[in-house]
Amino acid sequence: MNIGIIGSGNMGSALGSIWAKHGHQVIFSYSRDPAKLDAIAAAAGANARVGTPREAAESSDVLMLTLQPFVLEAVLSTIGSLEGKVVITCMSGLKPDFSSQTIGIATDLKLSVAEQLAQLAPGAKVVEAFNITFAEILASESRQFGNESPTVFYCGDDADAKAIAARLIQDCGYDAIDAGGLMVARSLETLATAWVQFAVTSGLFPNLGLKALRR
Repeated sequence: MNIGIIGSGNMGSALGSIWAKHGHQVIFSYSRDPAKLDAIAAAAGANARVGTPREAAESSDVLMLTLQPFVLEAVLSTIGSLEGKVVITCMSGLKPDFSSQTIGIATDLKLSVAEQLAQLAPGAKVVEAFNITFAEILASESRQFGNESPTVFYCGDDADAKAIAARLIQDCGYDAIDAGGLMVARSLETLATAWVQFAVTSGLFPNLGLKALRR
């Protein structure tokens, strides 16, 4: 699968590196430091390369957006139409100091970041995923906690896009659980805020994983 990473910070570089090592063709893009971007791609191996956000979008079947929400509209304006593309987002409105959300608590009157993305990129098959895990866990040798695999919830309105997202979640070593339609991103983004804040205030950050138990 061809995957474009737009936003190659800690989260994007960790996800892209895992997928490249699983045999996917990955393009890393959008970093303030071109040398760092080259180093990320080199470390990810032969299946990874560097490109512009437009190249990542045009050359890929799946896009992973790991951006700050305040740059989303500007970045999308540089890459053209995403119609028909699977676009996975883990973007969060959480402030950098983890104190609160920049977008407020999600309600029926306030769209999630994922829903805002869907509005800004008409025709894109948007899936919310990876917002309840940490880049440090992704960058580690294993996502396992003893014998347990942590859970990643995902949601979206396109069944095929969700199936692709589930496979990519599983490639990363997580238990993938379908949480429903894209509107559920309002709840997942709020849960992610609480999860991050709990991890930080408890002193367990980043060595913490969420597990949904089944009976």
